Formats: sequence, structure tokens, C-alpha cells
Amino acid sequence: MKVLDLFSGIGGFSYGLESTGGFETVAFAECEPYPIAVLKKHWPTVRVYEDVRQITATRLFRDGIEPDVITGGFPCQDISTAGQQAGIEGERSGLWSECARILGEVRPRYAIFENVTNLLSGNKGKWFERVLWDISKVGYDAEWHCISASSIGAPHKRDRVWIVSYPCSARSSIRLSRSLQWKERDTRKPFNSHHQHGRWSPKNHWTVEPSMGRVANGIPRRVAKLKALGNSIVPQIAYLIGQEILNYEESLCQQQ
Repeated sequence: MKVLDLFSGIGGFSYGLESTGGFETVAFAECEPYPIAVLKKHWPTVRVYEDVRQITATRLFRDGIEPDVITGGFPCQDISTAGQQAGIEGERSGLWSECARILGEVRPRYAIFENVTNLLSGNKGKWFERVLWDISKVGYDAEWHCISASSIGAPHKRDRVWIVSYPCSARSSIRLSRSLQWKERDTRKPFNSHHQHGRWSPKNHWTVEPSMGRVANGIPRRVAKLKALGNSIVPQIAYLIGQEILNYEESLCQQQ
């Protein structure tokens, strides 16, 4: 399946999905210079759009890009409890509307979005209500589940809400929430960060993060690296979601 990775950062969504062996990233959307450099290093032939607001279905198709899946870890600064709580219409998090617009224009088979869990409860649930309404308005259904990095074996929590959307005409839900709940309880098989032949290389434990001093003279890119890592999604969770989508697609083929 071909992937359009919005708000790509350093490519966590693409890294996780491609590791299943069933996805291929065909375009990124990212505006920050350091993440763009990382994307161009690891995906040198994949196009990077630097302004998500300029992406349209017409432009994508003209560029030969026809995605089956759209992903987006859209900005959380206005939603996070650590921010000013400007909400889903804030200057940064308000870019959610671009995700909804592109979803409606491109009409992929699936869309996967990620954000902080405060999206669910912020403004008495109104922020998440807006997200679901926008998804529904363009003819898509959605299911969601809160999944933390620690639930798949990481030494830190990093709880996030993950939303999977698909056309309302789909014959049935992929029941993602149910299957991922089962994985959290019974399948604690984390992966290390080494990438081999497009797949994750499993180990018996979650590799300890490298020591990264926050004050280091003479290393000007250290701050950019920390920011990029802090904003990234957990690729292992994207991997699990990708596997569930592929399993569902396989079950549809078997029914035909």
C-alpha cells in the first residue's frame, strides 16, 4: 500500500509501516529543516512537500502520487497539557483541518492519525468531537485507541491516542481497538531500532535509549535532534497498526 506521510518529522510512521513489508511511502509533508534532512537521507528518492497547506489531490495526482494510506501525527502544541491549551483551532494544532481536507480530497483506503491523549478530554471532549465530526463529514468512519510506548515494553510511558479511519462504505470495522488491546496484554514483543531489509529486528528487550546530554557545547544540531525525537511517533505502534490493516485486507481477499 502506498503511503502519504503528513507532518512526517523524521519518518516514524513510514519507518513502522514499511517494516511490515506491506507499505511503501510515496511522499512526505514536512517543513522543519532537520527532519527534512533525515528524510532525504533515508528516503532519498521520495518527494518531500514542505507545506501541507499546498497539498491537493490534483497536485498529488499530477505528480504521479496516488496514496492508499494517509498518516499524520499532527501538531500537539495547542492540545498538550504542557502547552497553552489553544485547542484544535490553535495556530499549530489547527493544522488538523489540513489532514481532514486532504482525507476528503484524496479519499485513501485508510488514514492513521496520532496525537496526545488530551485530545480526547480537552475542552470537555469538544476537541475530539471536532476531529470525529471532520472525519465523518468527508464520508469516513473512525475507531481509536490509547496506546502507550510502555504497553509494548518501552521504559517510558508516552501515552498517545491513535485514530484509524476508513470509508463509511467499508463492509465492516477492522476492529483495531480490540486486536491492539489483546496485543498490549499478551504480546510484549518490542523491537530494537535496527532496520534490516525493510523489517524490524526483534530482540528480547526494548533497547535502552542512548545517553543524550541536553547541554553540549559545540554540537549545534543536538537541540534539533532532541526536538525531532520528542515530536516523533513510536514506530513500533505504527508497525502493529499496519499489521492489523494488512491482516484485515487479507481476510477480505479470503472472503472473495
